[in-house]
Amino acid sequence: MNEVFKLLAEGERLNESQMAEILGLSKEEVELQLAALKEKELLLGWIPVLNPEKDDSLMVRAAIEVKISPERDGGFNRLAQRISRFDEVESCYLMSGGYDLLVVVKGSSLHKVASFVSERLSTIEGVLSTATHFMLRAYKEQGYLIEQPAEDKARLDVTP
Repeated sequence: MNEVFKLLAEGERLNESQMAEILGLSKEEVELQLAALKEKELLLGWIPVLNPEKDDSLMVRAAIEVKISPERDGGFNRLAQRISRFDEVESCYLMSGGYDLLVVVKGSSLHKVASFVSERLSTIEGVLSTATHFMLRAYKEQGYLIEQPAEDKARLDVTP
C-alpha cells in the first residue's frame, strides 16, 4: 500500500501540497501516487462529511431492506448493479441475514422516496419485498459525532 493511500485512509482530506509536507515527499510524487490509486480503482472519489442537521436542502434519506431472487449464473450481482444505477440510490450493499440488499436512498421528500420505492424499486422483476426505514436524525456520520450538547461532551461516566 502506498504512503498516500495510508494517509487518505486515516481520514482528513488534504491537498497534494499538504500530503507532500506530511509524508516528506515532493508534490509531484504525491500526484503520481494519487494517479496510481485512481488507476487501480482504490481511490474512487472524495466524499465530504456533511452535517445533516445544518443542511438547508432538507434531503430525506432512507435505508431500504430488499429481498431479491438470485439469478442463475449471476446470483445477486446483476440485480444489485441495476438497483445501484438509480440516481436516488446513495449506496447499495449485499447483506447476510434477513434480507439480501441494504439500499440507502435520498430524495427531496418522504413522498419522493416512497414513490421511488413503490413505483421503481419494488416493481423490478426479481425484487421479492422491500422494507423502508426513514432516517430521522443523524448522531454520527462517517465517524464524526453530530452536534453533541455541551453537557454530553465530557467523558462518559463509568458504571459497574
